[in-house]
Amino acid sequence: MSAVRSRHRAAVVAGIGGALPERVVTNHEIAARLDTSDEWIRTRTGIRERRRVAPGQSTVDLAEEAGRAALGPDGHADAVVLATSTADQLCPATAPQVAARLGLGTVLAFDVNAVCSGFIYALATAAGFIAGGMAERVLVIGADVFTSLVDPDDRTTVPIFGDGGGAVLLRAGEPGERGALGPFDLHSEGELAKLLWVEAGGAAQRVPENPKDRFMVMQGTAVFRQACARMAESSRAVLEEAGWMVGDIDRFVGHQANIRILQATAKQLGMPADAVVSNIDRVGNTSAASIPLALADAVADGTLTPGHRVLLTAFGAGLTWGSTVLTWPELS
Repeated sequence: MSAVRSRHRAAVVAGIGGALPERVVTNHEIAARLDTSDEWIRTRTGIRERRRVAPGQSTVDLAEEAGRAALGPDGHADAVVLATSTADQLCPATAPQVAARLGLGTVLAFDVNAVCSGFIYALATAAGFIAGGMAERVLVIGADVFTSLVDPDDRTTVPIFGDGGGAVLLRAGEPGERGALGPFDLHSEGELAKLLWVEAGGAAQRVPENPKDRFMVMQGTAVFRQACARMAESSRAVLEEAGWMVGDIDRFVGHQANIRILQATAKQLGMPADAVVSNIDRVGNTSAASIPLALADAVADGTLTPGHRVLLTAFGAGLTWGSTVLTWPELS
């Protein structure tokens, strides 16, 4: 589906921020405990290290830090949309707590759970609020403590996932200006949900019948194929709707799941390798935080500059996937 767009109001990126826990977990640390090696992890995922929360640190902490950075000195927003699949509690949502910590008062605040596609889904939701005149400034956050869902004895998933938060501030603006989000392409396929799956913890099985049921299981090869195909398919669809050609794209920012997925998707699209933005080597797969963290890092190191045409695409559990485009703005 494509998000409805107003001819007169667009959601425009006005701020960006990221947050990472202090603790660094290297491949060597993982290899000392599990049957793997630094070389095995790097060659198959592109990851050298990832971050892990400290005891007592949670999703709300990372979301607050990233959100505060994106808000900037003005510190104002009418709404908070938090993409996460690791809410601090099953009830209530985490976003209202984040809004309260940021001093935003009684603003609209809620969570979106589309796992690794969550940030794209949250952007589309926020853009709809702005287009419909329900908000002028929306803080969109992706934050996950995904290591809480990973079996510590699973040599397949432990090296991949890390914790983090990323955020953008959206403001109401004109469709043609820099920073305005373009069309969205969003999809899901629930029949394939068990390709990435946490059996227990929800209403269907509140208390795990098997202790391992509270951890995520992943069918790696099938996920790889689905991710590449779906992100390429969605990217083509959103480019066509925007009236852009693949050659118009300066920066390709895909969900940071695996460097080989990013490279394979870019190759399917016919995009040059130097257009691919990636920080996965330093942070791993941070789920909903992945894309905003990659954007924040790219801005910080000069890889992403005003005027660059950017394609954002993600794929995650659900299955869910989606894409959007924008021209990167000047941020104060």
